[in-house]
Amino acid sequence: MTTLWLTRIQPHLHQRQARKDLSSAAPLHQRLMQLFPDHLGDQARRKAGVLFRTEDTGPTPVILLQSHLRPDLDELPTGYATAATKELTPLLEALRPGLAVRYRITANAVRKPGHTTRATTGAPAVIPLTGADADHWWQRQAEGRSGLHLTTAHSAPLDTARGERAQDKRRITHARTRFDGIAHIKDTELLRQRILDGIGRGKAYGCGLLTLAPASRHTP
Repeated sequence: MTTLWLTRIQPHLHQRQARKDLSSAAPLHQRLMQLFPDHLGDQARRKAGVLFRTEDTGPTPVILLQSHLRPDLDELPTGYATAATKELTPLLEALRPGLAVRYRITANAVRKPGHTTRATTGAPAVIPLTGADADHWWQRQAEGRSGLHLTTAHSAPLDTARGERAQDKRRITHARTRFDGIAHIKDTELLRQRILDGIGRGKAYGCGLLTLAPASRHTP
């Protein structure tokens, strides 16, 4: 089984570089990639298995970083953050059909009209989804493609992630929605693969990281 690491980074908000990185997903992605070897080539994020998101539900922001390679936390600037890494492989090995889990993901929920629809209606290639449409998108992703059966699902719109494509400087935007709740595992192998690969678009912009934790048997 692929070794998987989860790193929890709590930036020190008095540090200017930390505040700058938290202001946008693009500089944060660049910062996190500096924790991995330089020789990974053009597909460095994919080869390192890097997925991340910023958690802002507590008193201070926390960055969750998942990767196939163990990050070198010494590459963070002095005084930048408090950080620690743990291995997630035991969690992957503990997954089994029927297990109840808490899940959370920040995702780029979108619809891609077909060529004919685009030609006849002028619809864009990618349409961001919000509200009930985003909820239906997550249900399809979770139950149809990720080996989960959703028991509860809550969603919250987040700020749009913005950046610039390196090769042509084209502006990029990714609408983001946070989904969390309780689910039961249906297909263990499919779920493990989706955890490793991430879900949906915008992975370099803080989208796609699915995290799980065992749910209490008393959870409603």
